[in-house]
Amino acid sequence: MAQVSKHQAGPEDSSKAVRKVLVVDDSPSQRLTLSRMLRQAGYSVREAASGQEALLSCRTDPPDLVFSDWMMPGMNGLAFCNQFRQMQREGYGYFILLTSKSDRQDMARGFDAGADDFLTKPVNAADLRARITAAERVVRMERELTEKNRLVRTTLDELQQIHDAINGDLVEARKLQQSLVRERYRDFGSAEVSLMLHSCGHVGGDLVGMFQISETQIGVYGMDVSGHGISSALMTARLAGYLSATTPEQNIALVTNEHGSFQGRCPGQTASILNELILGEIETEHYLTLLLAVLDLETGEVAFVQAGHPAPLVQRACGQIEYAGDGGLPVGLLGQATYQTRKVHLSPGDRLLIYSDGMIECRDRRGDMLGETGLAEVVTGLRRSRGADCLESLVWHLADITETDQFDDDVSAVLLEFNGR
Repeated sequence: MAQVSKHQAGPEDSSKAVRKVLVVDDSPSQRLTLSRMLRQAGYSVREAASGQEALLSCRTDPPDLVFSDWMMPGMNGLAFCNQFRQMQREGYGYFILLTSKSDRQDMARGFDAGADDFLTKPVNAADLRARITAAERVVRMERELTEKNRLVRTTLDELQQIHDAINGDLVEARKLQQSLVRERYRDFGSAEVSLMLHSCGHVGGDLVGMFQISETQIGVYGMDVSGHGISSALMTARLAGYLSATTPEQNIALVTNEHGSFQGRCPGQTASILNELILGEIETEHYLTLLLAVLDLETGEVAFVQAGHPAPLVQRACGQIEYAGDGGLPVGLLGQATYQTRKVHLSPGDRLLIYSDGMIECRDRRGDMLGETGLAEVVTGLRRSRGADCLESLVWHLADITETDQFDDDVSAVLLEFNGR
């Protein structure tokens, strides 16, 4: 009898993708002939005399390769193949129909039932070897793909766990960053200050704040660190200490006078000191824009520095809108940069709005930016709204314009309302 292959390895041979073979035929001689050829080729072979018996064997120990006669009493090869394909199993089972049929329609019926290939009876050793080679190739590729998919799923699961851990950390980081703005509103008697901080992600690079300098002076600021995310947020946390409201001795915007009490430093000088601190002590690629203002609670005079930050908006008591300042260099870009202190006077009923560029860069559905003109129109419509309600309404208007409350950039603002003594 012709042999399929000279390779006489057992089923434990790890080089074989196909190891377990099931031969299904109602003819004992046909089963014996084919099984002997397969065993000589090194495969573990089981036999079944009918489709029903074969299904029971497949459920007990799924084979890698099935040779099934087409014409059998009871359940024929097509019905068995169809049932075989509906069985749940881990790997792929290659199915070859043994038949004397060669009609194209018969072959189409076989493929529809789930057969992978056909082998004409009586079985020829060369044909059998070719069919087994094809089966080996398909089963091996399927197992390699399954293993790769398993690795992908495992990797995705690990990445999901990492993502969940990072997401949890970012949620906590957002809480910590929001805690940097300890007071969102404060009444200083002749002036009221309201703060708003809305990050576009979990954490952002914007920061707003206020601090009392003396009985007659207060300081407010808005800053925007370049970039987004964790590194920008860490930078804002570091910078918050330089303008601290709780530890005035660390606040670089304050200076001690001859009486040992604090008074406000010139805002332009504060920006210069902060610029050198960032370039000299903080090793980072980040820079920031800053609007720092010092208000005299008695006179309404505001001294401010505009370091790359948008020009502050001033709304007079009559509703008129004007912008103060004309730019300036960002902080942390150039060494020995100079910053100019400018002044604007507030009368009772006037208010000053410090805002980040994320606000005026909001875009509508056509892609047009809000800009200073659009912001002025929104603030004009909110003329009678005050304090935190005004800032909250401002965010609502931005959401209406952009048709989303998930802005592309951080949005922050300081609203300084001067009432007079």
